[in-house]
Amino acid sequence: YALARRRFRGRRLLLGTLALPMVIPHPVAGIGLLLFLGRNTPIGRVLAGFGLEVVNTPLGVIAAMLFVSAPIFIDQARVAFQAVDPVLERAGRSLGDTHFQVLRRITLPLALRGIVSGAVLTWARAVSEFGAIVILTYNPKVASTYIYDRFTVSGLNGAIPAAVLLLLVALGVLVLLSTLAPSDAE
Repeated sequence: YALARRRFRGRRLLLGTLALPMVIPHPVAGIGLLLFLGRNTPIGRVLAGFGLEVVNTPLGVIAAMLFVSAPIFIDQARVAFQAVDPVLERAGRSLGDTHFQVLRRITLPLALRGIVSGAVLTWARAVSEFGAIVILTYNPKVASTYIYDRFTVSGLNGAIPAAVLLLLVALGVLVLLSTLAPSDAE
């Protein structure tokens, strides 16, 4: 919301930094996460003190997926909030609503379709991630590493069933997105 409504010093730098995971090769993202969250790093040791391991754990899968896909959600949410007419928000404030009430009653409902669409795209991008995951967390297997493993062990015939299943999931996501997108009649 702040990225959509506020102008502040360093905003462009922040937007560029948030977009970085979308433009760097994803194995490089995995290496960066490994150097940042690995067992022998300062942050990795702090996490280990809380009983949290990142490398080769489901938490590592989540970290890799979140790192490469969160920029999509942030950008989609920013665009959705920008699309809400500030006049409507000012009208709510002029009628006595607090900033939070305007956000809850006016801004979020009007931006919700774009936010949900961004969430679905983010999920789809996360599910398809391979490069960062294979570096940070080869095991436990997720769909992309499982398909790669099946291909390297059994060849094309071994990878096809899982690839077709993932393709069907992707198709389902596209159908869902098409239902969320505004139609030409609206």
